[in-house]
Amino acid sequence: MKILVLGNLGYVGPAVVKELAERHPDAILHGLDNAYFAHCLTGAPSFPERHLHQQFYGDVRSVSAQMLEGYDAVVELAAVSNDPMGNRFAAVTENINQNATVSIAKMAAAAGVRNFVFASSCSVYGVAHGAPRCETDPVAPMTAYAKSKIGAEEELADIGGDMVITCLRFATACGMSDRLRLDLVLNDFVACALSEGKITVLSDGSPWRPLIDVVDMARAIDWAIQRSADNGGRFLRINAGSDERNHQVRDLAHAVAEAIPGTSVSINTDAPVDSRSYKVDFSLFRKLAPDHQPVMTLDSSISNLVQGLKRMKFNDSDFRTSPLMRLHVLQGHIAEGRLSENLDWLPSQPSSNGPI
Repeated sequence: MKILVLGNLGYVGPAVVKELAERHPDAILHGLDNAYFAHCLTGAPSFPERHLHQQFYGDVRSVSAQMLEGYDAVVELAAVSNDPMGNRFAAVTENINQNATVSIAKMAAAAGVRNFVFASSCSVYGVAHGAPRCETDPVAPMTAYAKSKIGAEEELADIGGDMVITCLRFATACGMSDRLRLDLVLNDFVACALSEGKITVLSDGSPWRPLIDVVDMARAIDWAIQRSADNGGRFLRINAGSDERNHQVRDLAHAVAEAIPGTSVSINTDAPVDSRSYKVDFSLFRKLAPDHQPVMTLDSSISNLVQGLKRMKFNDSDFRTSPLMRLHVLQGHIAEGRLSENLDWLPSQPSSNGPI
């Protein structure tokens, strides 16, 4: 098997390439990434890309048909990856998350790729009170990020041919990574507890969020690259996670506080109810992927984060302005003249001190 992982130098990518390399030791594994966050290593004892046979550098908006020839599976992780970045770069979010994804998928189908895996998101359900949402329920994307994900899904559904397409609607990501992000709810709470000894929940804590550890995201992707059309259909959108990991925000805060003694929790009980609340039904994933179910519990995700952050000697109470926040990294690249507002790399400028 020959596998290409697009966007492997981000938060989820290190776990994915490690899982695929371990599960398929005879496979040829390649990565392609624009390297916005390649330098954001967090306590990794060695480069995560050691699991790859080759690392390519490039923009998914510039992938050609020739680059996809010979692959059995393509995994699309590349994305402007959360709501703050999506709001800041709305047009780019659509171009990368939706337009580039669909273009690559069409070229992959024409090139004879057998399986195409798209990292979608449960955020497409938006405001969803009541029963847990399943794949056939209406969607209500509220942000540029969520809109780009459902837009890509809808266009992917129209691609003809024999290629098996799987849209994994992932729960909210969490957990330790060799390129850690702290702009995620559970990761943020652990960082607050370790650096300040307190967690402040700005809402009333009642919203529901489904969580999935990056370890389990990688397991789901391993299933999807092997999935056959008779297991869910040639095109499939599926919630990826577990029912047990639907949590209320206040319960996440208290779980972190219990794991890190001395942590206080402050919840703004007078805050208006946060409408961004949804529970998700993962029964279809449980049925179709019985051997790739999540193995990480909330406690194990918290424990891995604590161990990883301590290994990094993390103690930064101002981490929300640090490179551990992806929007801050992009803004830094732009401020230093490395990236354009369209998130294109700019040519290097000569040093003011003259040639070296």
